[in-house]
Amino acid sequence: MEETIKIKDLCKEFYDPQRGTVKAVDNISFSAYGGEIFGLLGPNGAGKTTTLRMMATLMQPNSGSIEIAGFDTSEKPEDVRRSIGYMSSNTALYPRLSPREIITYFAELNDYSAQDIPIRVEQIIKYFAIEDYADTYTEKLSTGMKQITSIARTIIHDPPVLILDEPSSGLDVIVSQKIHTYIKDLRSQGKTIIFSSHNMGEVEKICDRIGIINNGRLLATGTIQNLRELTGEFYMEDVFIRIVNESEKKTA
Repeated sequence: MEETIKIKDLCKEFYDPQRGTVKAVDNISFSAYGGEIFGLLGPNGAGKTTTLRMMATLMQPNSGSIEIAGFDTSEKPEDVRRSIGYMSSNTALYPRLSPREIITYFAELNDYSAQDIPIRVEQIIKYFAIEDYADTYTEKLSTGMKQITSIARTIIHDPPVLILDEPSSGLDVIVSQKIHTYIKDLRSQGKTIIFSSHNMGEVEKICDRIGIINNGRLLATGTIQNLRELTGEFYMEDVFIRIVNESEKKTA
């Protein structure tokens, strides 16, 4: 498999008037490969979103390096942005535009070939089965419909790398299952997918490898089986707690 993401010694600090310097991301390193779903599993505030924002070139690290699809985020941010589809946890849609208009706009924004845009948009609409509401204002859509539209616009330019921050958060079981199916199908197309979540069952279900992150530090990385063998635990929740507790003992 081709190594499409290389992150080495990544650090990001913020200054908080009450807490002083806060290490949101503390010396994180990992790689991800084509045709792989790599999960970042951790509670809210663990550093997942900050890591993803640096990968998407929305933030600059204090130190360390990020390489995506052969491009360094500091040296060639525009090439990185062309190589990724990024969906943030607080992605908003234009309420007075339809899914078709939003998807078309993002194709144009990502410099997709103008003559091929109509064909590509129709392909995406059919792929995600949103024909019934493709021309409805998004303000009238359900939460699930909006989320599927958000993913559709993320992949419109067919990037090799997808960065998805809590893509099924707050959705019901049926819509979540549908989104998981799409993500696994995109993996089968050879895309590298970074999947951030605090839902342990969800990560266990769809990710090929998992990075456990807490307090800005990546504590362990491996397949589910690797992590089970490491901890002697079976359920993901128990695996996570064991790894976090062992880490805290070492730093105490």
